Amino acid sequence: MNCAHNVLMTGPPGSGKTLLARSRPSILPTMTVEEALEVTKIYSVAGMLPPDTPLIRHRPFRAPHHTISHAGLVGGGHFPRPGEISLAHRGVLFLDELPEFGARTLEGLRQPLEDGTISIARATGTLAFPARFMFISAMNPCPCGYYGDPVRECTCSMQTISRYQKRISGPLLDRIDIHIEVPRVDYQKLTDERLGERSEALRGRVERAREVQRRRFAGTALSCNADMGPTEVREVCRLDETGRSLVRAAMQQLQMSARAFHRILKLARTIADLAGSERIETAHLAEAIQYRPRRAM
Repeated sequence: MNCAHNVLMTGPPGSGKTLLARSRPSILPTMTVEEALEVTKIYSVAGMLPPDTPLIRHRPFRAPHHTISHAGLVGGGHFPRPGEISLAHRGVLFLDELPEFGARTLEGLRQPLEDGTISIARATGTLAFPARFMFISAMNPCPCGYYGDPVRECTCSMQTISRYQKRISGPLLDRIDIHIEVPRVDYQKLTDERLGERSEALRGRVERAREVQRRRFAGTALSCNADMGPTEVREVCRLDETGRSLVRAAMQQLQMSARAFHRILKLARTIADLAGSERIETAHLAEAIQYRPRRAM
């Protein structure tokens, strides 16, 4: 379903989080010529443009290991070069085992997730690299991985679990639109011969929704709902009285920030686009709200 919105998947080992993340590029819309040129420029600057590929036409998928340095992720060096977040521009940045990344490394994601660029300051000046990507991350609920699992008992203390989950700061979690639980896959589902919806069909729905968004933002620097700022959210994501009451109650119950409020509206607008609806209905808002984490930020 996701169309450029950031995702955090939480679940036990072997539940399929990595498989879901790696299959995401197969349903993303085709890059426009402008997007392809942006990505090609970045790879050319980084010295990573293949000699037989004058124009990169497929959306990047970057999945750095959790041992990556801060400079490797956000960019840097004596002569600054793009990091993984810029190499994922217009594509997907996947961070598996999210709490295992260094705290400073993770906090380096906050600016690009908000602004779509990353600034690197040096004595000779400041460089800005584009970094507008879909952020997909995955984590276990605890160090052993089985907290809340109905089959296998967790061996971690509550203090250990709390400390593990707090490795990801509230401000970073606040910038993630979709928080989902990925439960253990039971035997019946593994052996079920029925097939789900094919990637081609899903991609067709995403393409249609993205085309609606391109027309909506024609003549601006925006390309999709996820790129909207507060001004565009106010203009595009208008709610009726029922919708406003629902969001008001959710903000009070979940203690949401202003950023989370805007992210709910942007996600609800995307859900409405995927459903082919011109208006944001109450059901679209309710779905967007259920993707927020159930703990206060």
